[in-house]
Amino acid sequence: MAMVNVTIDGVKLSVPAGTTVLEAAHQANIRIPTLCYLKDINQFGSCRMCVVDIGARSLAAACVMPVSEGMLVKTNTPAVRAARKAVLELILSNHERKCLSCVRSQNCELQALARELGVDENRFEGQNIEYPLDMLSPSIVRDPNKCILCRRCVGVCREIQGIGAIGPVLRGFKTEIAPSFGKSLSETNCINCGQCVVACPVGALTEKDATQRVWDALADPDKVVVVQPAPAIRVALGEEFGLPIGTRVTGKMTQALRRLGFDKVFDTDFGADLTIMEEATELLHRIEEGGALPMFTSCSPGWIKYLEHNFPELIPNLSTCKSPMEMEGAIIKSYYAEQAGIDPESIVVVGVMPCTAKKFEAARPEMEVNGLRSVDISITTRELARMIRQAGIDFASLPDAEDFDELVASSTGAAAIFGATGGVMEAALRTAADVLEGRSLEHINYTEVRGIEGIKEATFTLGGKELKVAVVHSTGAAKQLIKRIQAGDNSYAFIEVMACPGGCVNGGGQPIVSAYKRMDIDPRVARAQGLYSEDEAKTIRKSHENPDIKKLYAEFLGEPNSHKAHELLHTHYTPRT
Repeated sequence: MAMVNVTIDGVKLSVPAGTTVLEAAHQANIRIPTLCYLKDINQFGSCRMCVVDIGARSLAAACVMPVSEGMLVKTNTPAVRAARKAVLELILSNHERKCLSCVRSQNCELQALARELGVDENRFEGQNIEYPLDMLSPSIVRDPNKCILCRRCVGVCREIQGIGAIGPVLRGFKTEIAPSFGKSLSETNCINCGQCVVACPVGALTEKDATQRVWDALADPDKVVVVQPAPAIRVALGEEFGLPIGTRVTGKMTQALRRLGFDKVFDTDFGADLTIMEEATELLHRIEEGGALPMFTSCSPGWIKYLEHNFPELIPNLSTCKSPMEMEGAIIKSYYAEQAGIDPESIVVVGVMPCTAKKFEAARPEMEVNGLRSVDISITTRELARMIRQAGIDFASLPDAEDFDELVASSTGAAAIFGATGGVMEAALRTAADVLEGRSLEHINYTEVRGIEGIKEATFTLGGKELKVAVVHSTGAAKQLIKRIQAGDNSYAFIEVMACPGGCVNGGGQPIVSAYKRMDIDPRVARAQGLYSEDEAKTIRKSHENPDIKKLYAEFLGEPNSHKAHELLHTHYTPRT
C-alpha cells in the first residue's frame, strides 16, 4: 500500500494514500470539529465546520480532502477558528434554540460545538420559518425547527437502509429535510427503524416519548405493571450514566426497574428462548414436511414492515413467530396471569426495547390475543434512562444483583445473544443441531455467523443434512440478498434479517454516540461483545434446555407449534402500499 507523508500542526505522519485530512488528524490525536460528517455514511463537506488550512487560496473541508505527499496542514489558525465560528453562528441563526427543554440537551453535537468554540450569542439574528411538528408516526417525531440540514439522516436512510423516506425538499432558505409532497413520516415507506434518530446530531428527530404513560400506569393502584427489558438494553443502558460502551449492567438495570416501582421485573430473554423453540421447530417442519424456503426470521419489526412494503410476495417466507417481546407479553397475560390469579385486563406490560419500531409493533392489530394487547407500552433505552434520572436514582452506584422475577424470566446464553447480528441464527442452530443430531452437542459457538459484515453465509451439516444459512443486517443489505434470491439462488434454508446495522445493539432507541466518538469505537462491536460475554457467563446456553421453558410447555403450551402455541405466539402479515 502506498504511503503518503503529511504534517499536521507540526506532527509528521505517514498514512495510506487516500486517507482524508480528518482521518489523518484523528490518527495524530488532533481533533477537528465536524457536524455533517458521519463515518462511511455522510462525507461530502457541506457544513464546512471541519475547514483547515492546507496552504491553498481557500480553506479546505478536512472530511473530504485527501492528503497528498508533503502536505502541510494547519488546523488552529486565526482564520480557521474564525471560519468555524462564523459557520456555527450561521447554523444557529436558523435553529430553534430551546436547549433546556430539548431531549438532546447535554448530548447534542451542535450544543457541544457552541461550548467548544465559545459561541454564546448570535450575530446573525433574523426571520425563521416556523414549521409544524410531524407527530403522526407511532415511533418517530420530526421537528424541522431544530434541523440543521446536515443530511446525516438522509444518508443513513438512503445509503444504509435503502429506503429514502426523507430527503431535501424545496430550495435555498426554504430547504427542509422531510418526506416528499408534504407527507408525514407515517404516510411514507418509513419502517420506523430510528436509524435517522441515532444519526441526527441534534433534536430534529427523536423517538415518540411514552414515559408519561408508564408513570401514569405505575401510579394506578388498580394496575399490575410488569416490565420486560430486551437483551440489548443491558449492554447499552450504562452509557447513559457515563459507563463505557458495551458495559454489562444487567444487575443495575433490574435494581433500577424495581426502584421505579414496577410490580414485576421479567426478562425478554425468556421470550427469546421461547422464540427459538417455536422458530427452530417451524424451520425443521418446513424442511422436512415442505414449506416456503428460505425461511426468514420475524423478530425485527422494521424488517417486517420493509418486506410488507417492498417484497410482499415473500411474506409466506417469513416465520410466523412473533418477536420475543410479543411472545413474552402474550405469556405474561395468559400463563403468568393464570398462575398468579390476576385478571389479564389489569396487567400493563411495558417493553424496554433498543428499537423505535417496537412502538409500531406493539400497536399492530395482529398482535392482539383475545382482544388484549400483548404489550401495552414500548419505551426505548433512552426513555428508560430519562425515567431513572427523573426518579433521582444514582444508576452507577446501584448493586449488580441480577434480580428478575421467577416464572417467565429465567433465560439461557442463547437468548442473550439475540441482540447482536447473527445471534438469532446462532441460538437457533444450537437447538436445531441437537434435535437433528439426537443428542446434546458440545460445540455451540457458531462463530461463522458472528461479526458486522453486511451479508454472512455459512453451511452446516447437522444430522446428516446440509443447511445453508445467511445473516444480514440493515435493510439495504437485505435488499441485496433478496435480489440474489430472486435471480435464482435458492440454496438457503434459513435467513436472519435485522433491520438495524449491527442488529438490536445498534437499534434506533439505543444511546446516541456522537459521530466523532464513532471514529474511535464501533458501538455495534463493543455492545455485541458484552452480549457474548453474558452468553458465556450463563450456566445453560441452549434455549431448549431452559427448565422454565420446559415447564411452560409441560404445564401450558403442550409442545412447540401446538394449537395453543400458534394461538398465542404466532401471527401473520399483510402487504402494504
